[in-house]
Amino acid sequence: MSLDLNLNSRKVKYYWLSFTKHDFKASITVFFVALPLCLGVSLASGTPVYSGILAGIIGGVVITLISKSDLSVSGPAAGLTAICAAAITELGAIEIFFLSVAVAGLLQAMIGILKLGGFTHFIPSAVIKGMLTAIGIILMSKQIPLLVGYNQPDFWTNELFNILTFKNGFKDIDNLYYHTSTGAVTISITTMFILILWKRYLSGKVSFLPTSFITVLSGILLAMGFNHLFPDHAINASQFVNIPHDVISQIKVVDFTPLFSDAAIWRNAIVICFVASLETLLSVTAIDKLDPYNRITPQNRELVAQGTGNFLCGMLGGLPITAVIVRSSANAEAGAKTKLSSFTHGLWLTLAVLVAVPLINLIPYCVLAVILLRTGYNLAKPKMVFAIYRQGKEQFLPFMVTVIAILATDLLIGVVIGVVYAIYFLIKHTLKAGYFMKETYVGHIKHYSIELALNVSFINKKRIMEMLDTLPEYAEVEIKGTNSVYIDNDILEIFHDFKSKAHRKHIALTLINIPDVETIELH
Repeated sequence: MSLDLNLNSRKVKYYWLSFTKHDFKASITVFFVALPLCLGVSLASGTPVYSGILAGIIGGVVITLISKSDLSVSGPAAGLTAICAAAITELGAIEIFFLSVAVAGLLQAMIGILKLGGFTHFIPSAVIKGMLTAIGIILMSKQIPLLVGYNQPDFWTNELFNILTFKNGFKDIDNLYYHTSTGAVTISITTMFILILWKRYLSGKVSFLPTSFITVLSGILLAMGFNHLFPDHAINASQFVNIPHDVISQIKVVDFTPLFSDAAIWRNAIVICFVASLETLLSVTAIDKLDPYNRITPQNRELVAQGTGNFLCGMLGGLPITAVIVRSSANAEAGAKTKLSSFTHGLWLTLAVLVAVPLINLIPYCVLAVILLRTGYNLAKPKMVFAIYRQGKEQFLPFMVTVIAILATDLLIGVVIGVVYAIYFLIKHTLKAGYFMKETYVGHIKHYSIELALNVSFINKKRIMEMLDTLPEYAEVEIKGTNSVYIDNDILEIFHDFKSKAHRKHIALTLINIPDVETIELH
């Protein structure tokens, strides 16, 4: 008993020292990163801005308590904005969308409970990168109306592919032009330069001031300056964040009545569950690599935590949550040691909603759009596209097919198309890789050394048969299965049948480590 008390006392002391020396400072940094992202993601998703704040609070307070990750930070993710916007449009009501989020959370938790968190390993890397790139393109396109002061961006993003292919002519672009605000454009360009310059030259020197915080602060000051100095070009009230002063009164428990009457609820729930789980597992894997203590996050436990958080978000009207690499890396870089940093950042978000709403409402939408534009660019960097291109067509083609398919259809269908195309390449490669043949001359006699691959299946059957048929008369043929772990019975039957053909063609055939097979006559 005394040993347990002593151990608990040491744990409390460790966490307290970590909090006072590292985690407290890191939590403030993460808060300044998370707040504009919570607002921006909710704006881009087409939900009330308090939905993003609520998701950030649940991600910080609830998920942190359940998760075993010490450094990851959860909240509304930019990667889900396109999915959320499309789901709201399809479902027709935001309340039904929140129901989909709740169902997605239950599905996510179930995946973790059943210990199926390793499903991401079966999705090709090229397809995952294609999905993230497509999300980045959609996210960037969604910010264009907001950057110029038009706070109703649905006309641009709901039919993104149609606009890119000029299906609607210049109607939407013309509409955008007549709703452009000089003040918003100026603020957007200025804050974009500030963001880039601060990130490149000052963020490392002044690490306690995150780039997103500096960008938001600059945008607020510029907007106030326009209002006082150039009132004719000032951005109007509809282009600012508008969080209700009594946020708690806006929270309503979701109604489960439509759950079994609308199949679209389940379809969108599956999409949200899939993408949220994928982004979470990719993020925690990446953040584990940044951990100086080499701590590994249990993936199934993480999905249970995320599922619990998403269920609560859906029930209370919050956006879906994932582990977010941007916040998590900021947390690690700020010196966080334990999960107290993530937990405390959730408390800061709660405090901000309770006492700082007037200050938050000074933030222009165009500034949030600048931050999200940068986030989208990081997902779809041209540098990454060229890197994939240099890896060869077997990586690049599935990548591009996934990107185009997602832009042309939706995320789930696009990913399925990308996976199918990647499997096609796998089968094509497997067909070629059944064996390796070396041809030499021994005197005037051709000698063929045929070494079978590690795994030889029925897929290789046609190519092996064609190769054996091309062997010339009087040749010496050596077929080796020395390095093979698996040789399909169909392949063994081919070699068995070839013995008599080789005899007729005067081929000296030698089989090395090729098991005998019992052939069955078919009548």
